[in-house]
Amino acid sequence: MTVRWGFLGAGFVASKGMAPAVHDAQHATLFGVASRDAARSAQLEPENVYGSYDELLADPRVQAVYISLANSQHSEWVESSLHAGKHVLCEKPLGLNAQEVRSMFATASECGVMLVEAVWAQWHPRFQRLVDVVSSGAIGDVEAVTSRFTFMSDMTNNYRLNPQMGGGALLDVGCYQVHAWAALTGGAAKCALGGVHRELGETGIDLTTEVAAVVNGTTAVRATSSFALAASQELEVRGSLGRAQMGEGEAFSSWNEATTLVLNGEVEHFAPVNAFEVMVNNVSQLIMGESGWCVSPEQSVRVAEILDEIQSF
Repeated sequence: MTVRWGFLGAGFVASKGMAPAVHDAQHATLFGVASRDAARSAQLEPENVYGSYDELLADPRVQAVYISLANSQHSEWVESSLHAGKHVLCEKPLGLNAQEVRSMFATASECGVMLVEAVWAQWHPRFQRLVDVVSSGAIGDVEAVTSRFTFMSDMTNNYRLNPQMGGGALLDVGCYQVHAWAALTGGAAKCALGGVHRELGETGIDLTTEVAAVVNGTTAVRATSSFALAASQELEVRGSLGRAQMGEGEAFSSWNEATTLVLNGEVEHFAPVNAFEVMVNNVSQLIMGESGWCVSPEQSVRVAEILDEIQSF
């Protein structure tokens, strides 16, 4: 049995990440794609190409929808998809603010369907192992989490530079790091910001945001997110009894490459894996009523709240 997926959007992540993942996934089928360009939709090799988002949502054969539109479009099309009775997997950040995120989950509950934020890095076996290590107490009480996700790229005409479309480094790559805070500290129930430093671009979005905070009263966290600094991805957790850190492979966007986790000086190796495929299979299994794992609604809401606090600091 497989879940019939429909895509809203056929951009880079949909075409390079999700479409191959769905084609390879045991529990999923790429049933249809709708985008602004029918030829581009067809390149994803779906069973059907739709002329509009509404046409795809109106097809009762589509069971689940993956949304990879601009951040400012997430709320509208998540809500529309949920009201159409579709399960939804939506790219991060799920909404522009916590109010949008709460509203979307309320709608999902009312409609009796599933809504999941596609923070695909959290399905990677290495990250899952890191969470298990920390949760087990192997490195003691978590005293600090330090992370970094930075890169430089020509983003001419890219929505990430448009403040009206939910652009900026914090929402684009900072959300990965705040999700890591939540996953590694039991939900980040409390977050006291100590400082936020921003460097703004010509369009008004944050090219770089650096954050220092204390989570749950005991864990010091620091995160750097940037479109303007040299490429770097790091994640380190220091505990009272030891340390765990991402080794080889990008900390938040490792994709089909061998990776390592360094735990108290010992290196653990992980085979190449497509975390998009792991995500799709898990969400599809949950839709079918089988066992699987996903980022919880509570975590997505809490991360949105913390991002709000950072943006308003």
